[in-house]
This record gives sequence, C-alpha cells and structure tokens, in this order.
Amino acid sequence: MPLIVRSKRRRRFRHCYSAAAFVFVGHLIGYAQAAKSLPPPPGLSAIAVQTQLVVLPVRVTDGSGDFVSGLSLNNFRVYENGHEQRVTLFQREDTPVTVGLVVDHSRSMGPKLGEVATAIVSFAQSSNPQDEMFVVDFNDAVSLELPGGNPFTHDPNELAKAVSAVSARGMTALYDAVNEGLNHLQLARGDKKALIIVSDGGDNASQHKYADVLALARRSQTVIYSVGLIDTSGEEEDPKVLRRICNDTGGIAFFPGTGASVAEVSARIARDLREQYTLGFVPDKTANDNSFRKIEVKVNAPGRGKIRVQTRRGYFGSETPAALGKRAS
Repeated sequence: MPLIVRSKRRRRFRHCYSAAAFVFVGHLIGYAQAAKSLPPPPGLSAIAVQTQLVVLPVRVTDGSGDFVSGLSLNNFRVYENGHEQRVTLFQREDTPVTVGLVVDHSRSMGPKLGEVATAIVSFAQSSNPQDEMFVVDFNDAVSLELPGGNPFTHDPNELAKAVSAVSARGMTALYDAVNEGLNHLQLARGDKKALIIVSDGGDNASQHKYADVLALARRSQTVIYSVGLIDTSGEEEDPKVLRRICNDTGGIAFFPGTGASVAEVSARIARDLREQYTLGFVPDKTANDNSFRKIEVKVNAPGRGKIRVQTRRGYFGSETPAALGKRAS
C-alpha cells in the first residue's frame, strides 16, 4: 500500500502508514548512539552517559578508478575541523546498506521509465542480499512505495513493481521526494544509508528548498548518488542539481552516455556501495551548538600509486534522534 505525500500547493499531505506497521524503530538517525546507565547509590541521582559515534563510509580507489582493497586501520587518518580523531570503528567487509531509490515520474521521464525499471532490477541483483531497499516515486506529488506493506525489501520484482506503480505525468518535485526518502531512512537498521536519484534533474514543484534537503542529508549521514537521464530536448532537465547534491554528500552523479545503459550505471553504484571501508569515531568534544563539522579522511598506502578517497564532507554536531525527527516532520 503506497504512502502518498502531496505537495502543499496542490493537495494536503496524507500519511497513511502506522507506527505499528514498522518493526525497525528506535535505531540510529543522525549518529550511531549507545547509552548505558547504572543504578545510583542511595540518595544520589542517576547519571546517564551517552556516546555519539560518527560513522563514515569511505571508498578508496587508485588512478584507474579501481577499489583499493586490503587496507588496515593503520592506513587511515580521520580529521574533524583539522584535528585528528581516534578511529574506534573499522570495517572492511561488505556490510549491508539501506538504500532508497528515488525515481522521477514527471512527464519528461515518460519514455525512459521502462529502462529505469530494468535498471532497478539490475541494481538489486548486484547488491548485498542483506540490503534494505524502498522506492520513492515522484512527479508533482511524492509516493512512498511500500511493497507488501513492509518498509523495506530486497526482492527485485517488488522493486520493479514499485517503480511501475505511478505513470509519467505532471511536474517535478525532486527536493520533496529526496526529503521523503531521507525521512524514511530513519527506519534503517544499519549505519550505512544511501539514496539513488534517477531523474533528469529538474525541479519545478517542490515545497522544500535545496538547503533543506542538504541539511537533512548531512544530519542523517546519508550518501546520495544519482543517475542523470539527460538529453538535448528536455526543457526541465538540470544536471547541475544532481552533480551538486551528490558532491555535497559524498556520492557520485552518473550520466549514461551513448553506448552506456542505466542498468550498467546502477550495477556500478551497487559495486561502489559494497566496496567500501566503514570508519567511525567519537568526537573529542560534543558542542552544544548545531554547527557543521568538516571531515577529511587521508589514506597512506605505499606502493598503491595515486589514491583517491571518497566520503562525506562532514556532519552536524549535537543532533539527537529526537531532534532530527522533529526537524524532518
């Protein structure tokens, strides 16, 4: 049963999913958090201790663009606002990721949707079997497709049906759709979260602005990729939008050219999500403000040639799950 979210200027929002329908609640929203409290001695108040873990998906490639495997914790250095941090989480295996597929169904995308559905199947087949996925369809309204009433699936056929659930018509509320996908990622079980936008990049119907979407993406620690289906005849197309949002969140914007298919690009994104290192650190000091903190990851890999490191640009301080949920509503 799809969740339909209408643009305010055209229709009121309708939220039809229930909290009881979701089994993945209470997990990480902005940071991976762990809290422990001990019974206080008589006469003393309890003291709750909370640790905030900043999680970074990191992709390391060589001069040919191939993934550099076999690195250890000692090869990495992480800096927050120029100050080196102690890495307390390091994983180099293929860890599951929660992925939202944000698919443009505006009028300009009509001739391309058949290929898009095929690409979604290719993506699911190329990804980790434990990945969680969902589909957000959008034109001038946003439809959150929940196959079988579940918040996530990994079934390629269910994903393809979700992509085909909405016909191509109307205008383009891209930012509203990305915002809805970021909100749904709050239900993710794991730390790795990504959105993949399949669109021509135009936006002419959103209530949300680019700054709203970028701030939410950074707070939720989500990496955004895009598949830009651009041709020379589309008046609504704007590849700069896709490049910008991917670059600002640590992802990559792909634009399949002549001889390249959407399915090939989707398989490449699935591979990129699997071929990553996962690093995490606890900030030395937790500021009380909501300032944006820049992150830089450096890799020292002697004998591996020229190295390129891809990760998120930073995160917001002092964001709690409650605060994030309140902002996203």
